[in-house]
Amino acid sequence: MSTELKAKICGHSSAGIKAENEDAINYCTPGSATTETKGIVSVLADGVSSSEAAKQASNIAVKSFIEDYYSTPDTWGTKKSCQQVVGAINSWLYKQSASYDNDRQGMVGWVTTFDAIILKSTSIHIVHIGDSRVYRLRDGELKQLTTDHITWLNADRSYLSRALGADTMLKIDFQTKEMKQGDYYLQTTDGVHEFLSDEEIITIILTQQSLEEKAKRLVEKAIANQSNDNLSAQLIQITQLPSATKQEVYDKLTELPFPPELEPGMKLDGFEILQEINLSARSQIYLAKDLENQQQLVIKTPSVNYNDDAWYLDGFVREEWIGQRLKHPGLMKTYPTKRAKQFLYFATEYIEGISLKRWIIQNPAPQLNQVITYAEQIASALRAMHRQDVIHQDLKPDNIMLNQEERIKIIDFGAVRAAGLAELATVLQRQHPEGTLNYTAPEYMMGHKGTKQSDIFSLSVIIYELLTGKLPFKEKKINQFQLKSYQHMHYISIKKHRTDLPDWIDAALRKGCMPNPEKRYHLLSELIHDLKTPKDNTPYTDYEPLLVRNPVLVWQGISAFFFVLFLLAVYIR
Repeated sequence: MSTELKAKICGHSSAGIKAENEDAINYCTPGSATTETKGIVSVLADGVSSSEAAKQASNIAVKSFIEDYYSTPDTWGTKKSCQQVVGAINSWLYKQSASYDNDRQGMVGWVTTFDAIILKSTSIHIVHIGDSRVYRLRDGELKQLTTDHITWLNADRSYLSRALGADTMLKIDFQTKEMKQGDYYLQTTDGVHEFLSDEEIITIILTQQSLEEKAKRLVEKAIANQSNDNLSAQLIQITQLPSATKQEVYDKLTELPFPPELEPGMKLDGFEILQEINLSARSQIYLAKDLENQQQLVIKTPSVNYNDDAWYLDGFVREEWIGQRLKHPGLMKTYPTKRAKQFLYFATEYIEGISLKRWIIQNPAPQLNQVITYAEQIASALRAMHRQDVIHQDLKPDNIMLNQEERIKIIDFGAVRAAGLAELATVLQRQHPEGTLNYTAPEYMMGHKGTKQSDIFSLSVIIYELLTGKLPFKEKKINQFQLKSYQHMHYISIKKHRTDLPDWIDAALRKGCMPNPEKRYHLLSELIHDLKTPKDNTPYTDYEPLLVRNPVLVWQGISAFFFVLFLLAVYIR
C-alpha cells in the first residue's frame, strides 16, 4: 500500500551573460503529515529586469510564499491558500514600488513573474503570473500548462501584461490537474524556454542522468543556444502517488481498537469516567475527568454498530481533527491527546446545558427577539467555519447546545466538509447525502455538492422550527434522500402556525429556505439582517411567470393555439 506522495525536485539557476542573477527558485518537501494536508511546494520567480529591485522582488516572493503557504489553516483549500498568500505578497511588493518614480516607462520598483506548483494527494495545483512557464512531460509528450502573460504591440514589440507587484489588482491563473506516477513537471524562466526547442527539452529530461544533472543541462543548453538572460529551471519527478483500497483505508482507521463499554469509575488512558451523558446508535458520550489536571471533559467513543463502516470511522476521526482547528466560542473544542491512546476515542469540552431540540419542546411559542439572538449566535459560529473553508453539512437542533449562560455551541463535526481535506484522494463513497433528513439542503438530494448556502438553508429551517416547533416543508420519509426537482418542495408559511409573527419574518425565512440555492441568501449576514429589520407587512411572494416556471407548457400552449388557427383557416376556406 502506498499512502504517501513522493516526488524528487532539483533546480539550477544561472546569471548567464548578465552580471547579476535576478531569478529565484526554491522548494519544500515537508514531513509526511504536512505533505498530506498541505502538499509539496516548488516555486520559481523571474525579477523583471526593467524594475530597480528585481532581485529582491523575486527572492522575497519565493521565500514568502513557501513560509506563508504552510502557515495557512489546514482546513483551507489549496486555491484559497494560494490566493490569500499571493495577494498579500503582491500588496507588499506594490507598496515597496510606490517609493519609486512611476513616471518612467515600463514596470518599476519590486516586480517579478511568479510560478508556484503545489503537489497534493494525486493532484498538481499551479499558480501562474507572468511569462515564466510550467511544462508537463508525460509518456514522451511535452505540454506547456501555462499561458504567457504577454501582449504584443506588433511583430517585434511586446510587453509583460501581468506580474507580481505591478498593480494593486492582480489576476492569478490557477489550475488543478491530476498527476500520474512518472510525470515530470518543469518550471522555467524565459531565459531557458525561449532558447530551447521542445525536442531539446524532452531529450534532456529523458536522459539517464540524475534530476540535478538534467536541470543543470537544460540551463547550459540554453546558454549554448545564445541565451542573453538569467536562466532558471526546476524539475520535478513524481515517483509515488498515494493510493489505497477501501480495505486498506479501513485497516488504517482501525489501527486502534474500539474501547469497551465504559462505566463510572473506570479509567481510560489517564481519564476517569464519571457518568454516561448520552448513548445513541452512532456513539457513546461520557463525562470524564483528566486525572492529571482534574479538568472535566467529555469522552466520545464510536459505536460498535459501525465497526465495519469505513466512512463512519473516517467521519469520527475527522471530527476530532476539525474540532482542534476551529476557534470560536460558539464551536465545540476537541482536545489533542497528551498521552498515547490505547483505543479509538476523542476528548471534547464539557458543555453543561440542553440541546436546541429540547429547548424547542420546552418553549412552544418563544419571543421573536430571543430566537433572533440565538440565530445570530449560530450564524456567527457558522461564519467562523466558513472563513476556514469548512461547511458543517449536518446542522440541526440536536447538534446545537445551549449552555447555562444561554450561549450557543455547535457540536458534532462528523459530517463537515473541509476544503483542504476534500482535495485528498479517497476510495470512500457516500451511500446518501451528508446531513439529516428534513434539515439537509435540497441540492444534496439532487446529487450536487454543498456550499455555504447549504448551511444557510439548514439554519433557516432551524429558525423556523425554533419559532413554531414545526418544519417549513412537508416532512420527508426516512428513505426519501433523493429529490428530482426543486419544484417538488413547497414552503409552508410561518403564519399558518403563528399569526402573531410579522410578514417580513416569513419573507426572510421563505428566502432562506428556498429549495433552489440560486434563489437563497448568499450570505449569512443577509439572512440575519432581514430577520432583524422590520419592513412593511407586504407579504413576500416568489411568483414567477409561467414562461419561467414551465417553459415547455407555454410553448405547447402557443403551438396548440396556432394549430387551432390553422384548422379554422382551412375550415373557412
